[in-house]
Amino acid sequence: MEGIAFCPAHITGFFKAHLENDQNNLESLGSMGAGFSIKQGVTTRVTVDEKNSHKLNFRITTKGYQSDKTDISEYVLNEFLKIGDFKNKFFDIEHEISIPVGYGLGSSSAVALSLSFALDQALDTKLDKNTIGKIAHNAEVNCKTGLGDVLASFYGGFEIRVKPGAPGIGTVEKITTGEISVIMICFSPISTNKFIKERLSQINGLGGKMVNRLLESKDYKHFQDMSLEFAKYVDVMTPRMQKIVDELIQNNIKCGIALFGETVFSMVPKEDENKVLEILQKYSDGEIIKSELDDIGARVLNN
Repeated sequence: MEGIAFCPAHITGFFKAHLENDQNNLESLGSMGAGFSIKQGVTTRVTVDEKNSHKLNFRITTKGYQSDKTDISEYVLNEFLKIGDFKNKFFDIEHEISIPVGYGLGSSSAVALSLSFALDQALDTKLDKNTIGKIAHNAEVNCKTGLGDVLASFYGGFEIRVKPGAPGIGTVEKITTGEISVIMICFSPISTNKFIKERLSQINGLGGKMVNRLLESKDYKHFQDMSLEFAKYVDVMTPRMQKIVDELIQNNIKCGIALFGETVFSMVPKEDENKVLEILQKYSDGEIIKSELDDIGARVLNN
């Protein structure tokens, strides 16, 4: 039995965390905010065989960019093990990660959601899509790797999360942008968990107001302006990020900051692609990613 699924990477520009509800009810926790999903992400393949001589009932391997933790994958697997009698099965899980881990690109949620879809296919559990999404969302909140990326990447595209929670509970409003390119430069990771703990009240004060402002304009250029305002307000701008932002602005190019990582992104019309790349290529210590919006969201890939 085999399953293979893909989940796009997701970048958040600003948000408001909702953690004050019952901590035992993970699916109601999450965040409001806005962001976008891109063509790169995580592809997960699951092969299920008889257990035989294996001591453990699973193996998790990673291709491409490496993740230093497997707890989110183990959480998702354990949730599926509760659904049926799979104690004599061995699960071979392979994550192929095409985005840097820990840079504000939602890699943890993409791991969780692609695995959840792949397991449903491999085990033929026939869960509805929202239930598959809830398992991944709960894994991310429980492991403290994020709050709203699962909901966002579940739907894909450029979105405003207008109600927090897991798929089926939280809601998003998708915004059409036309043909645009997304170009970003990543420098170094930032611990999401540590950041959320230290800055929560600051974050929430501005994040909630920004959701309402973006619902009025529904404009990706306005979104980038707000992302910069948010990053400056919560004080995540490093000197090299500021330098790039200043140069892009001087060249009339809109940009924003991925939360949370030392990553600058720019959503631009296709004709401005080269102008952005020319500026970013000057910074040799950063990794440049060129992409487009993924408007489909997480899905099973048919072999």
